[in-house]
Amino acid sequence: MLYLTQLIYIHAEQEAAFNEFEKHAIPIIARYNGELLFRIRPGIDAFVEVGSIEKPDEIHFICFKSDTDFADFMADEERKKYLHLKEQSIRVSFLVKGEKL
Repeated sequence: MLYLTQLIYIHAEQEAAFNEFEKHAIPIIARYNGELLFRIRPGIDAFVEVGSIEKPDEIHFICFKSDTDFADFMADEERKKYLHLKEQSIRVSFLVKGEKL
């Protein structure tokens, strides 16, 4: 099982475009043996301690049965139709790959 944590930083005034991308992209995850485990928009009080990294606007925790499933999701043609919304709305994101210990 592959676990992914994504820290997402959204451009100012682009939340609507980001939400439109997510509306289309998130349902596609299940087609590729994946599951969105949670999607969080943390408020300022959610952070107990912060180091040198900026606080993200949104955090996703997702799992796929395999790396191949994740690669297939990323290559999905329907998802690609909406990538312009992702590019328009996301300033930067960090993707952390992991596995259950």
